[in-house]
Amino acid sequence: MPDAQALAPLRRRRRRALVDALSQEQAGIVSLRRLYDEGITRGEVRANVRAARWRRCGTHAVALLTGPLSDEAKHWVALIEGGPRAMLDGESSLLVGGLQRYRVRLIRVTVPRGARIRHRGSSVDIRQTRRWQATDLDPESPIPRTRTPIAAVRAFLWASTARQATLVLTMVVQQELATVEEIAEAALRIRRDPRRDLLHAVILELAGGVRSLGELDVVRLCRARHLPPPTSQTVVRTTDGRYYLDLRWAEFGLVVEVDGIQHTWAEQVVPDSLRHNEIALGDQTVLRIPLLGLRLAPDAFFEQIEAGLRAGGWTPDVAA
Repeated sequence: MPDAQALAPLRRRRRRALVDALSQEQAGIVSLRRLYDEGITRGEVRANVRAARWRRCGTHAVALLTGPLSDEAKHWVALIEGGPRAMLDGESSLLVGGLQRYRVRLIRVTVPRGARIRHRGSSVDIRQTRRWQATDLDPESPIPRTRTPIAAVRAFLWASTARQATLVLTMVVQQELATVEEIAEAALRIRRDPRRDLLHAVILELAGGVRSLGELDVVRLCRARHLPPPTSQTVVRTTDGRYYLDLRWAEFGLVVEVDGIQHTWAEQVVPDSLRHNEIALGDQTVLRIPLLGLRLAPDAFFEQIEAGLRAGGWTPDVAA
């Protein structure tokens, strides 16, 4: 029977193969408990950390690699620190689900109410929530995260400002990550929250066809100025096919296009201009409002909208 000294190299090779396999599973991030369960000793962990082959990430996570952590690795660290029932949630879940052009400062993780939170880091927000349900888990995601409609609603409720909340919900619908109906169903679970009424109002606006934050602003500001409400996302046909108009007052011959940053991209400038001109040649007045202009000079742009409506035959309601 081989002695312990002869078996030592074989054991080291097996442990090395095991560590390599574990490193591939979760972007190189493993919990201490998992290492111990697989037969890696505390002494071996300490030795590898001292030798800079591994490094500790928080209280319970270990990186089995060197160099900067990827976004996926950072997510796994947050989940391990959150505990066995932790899920990526809110904005973090949405980013994993495909949300583009949106930045976050913290990785958000949720655990059930009463769960023991193992560790709180400066870049991780671990939240206990009474709304946590096991069925919230996205079954198709390779990393534990809440389903997109649930995550969108929670991102709305947790946003630092009402405007940020409206932005993230609008982007989810705009980028077709979830439908308005799916988000509305998730919103029915919210019984008490300071933003509950705002959440329902934004969902109703999105259900009416408004697909950008700028369009939402124009509709709201029209109401505040007692201007007639426009129709959102109406379809017209041009020589190039179908085209969606952002906002339209058909009876007054006025169209308003709200230009986000995507309208400044080279590939959009020419087709946008051609559509603008074709609609204008069809006896409709077309006004373009850049989002930056809507932020910096809203009164000046709304004076133009009112002038366009009056030119088309609208008269203000004196009683309003």
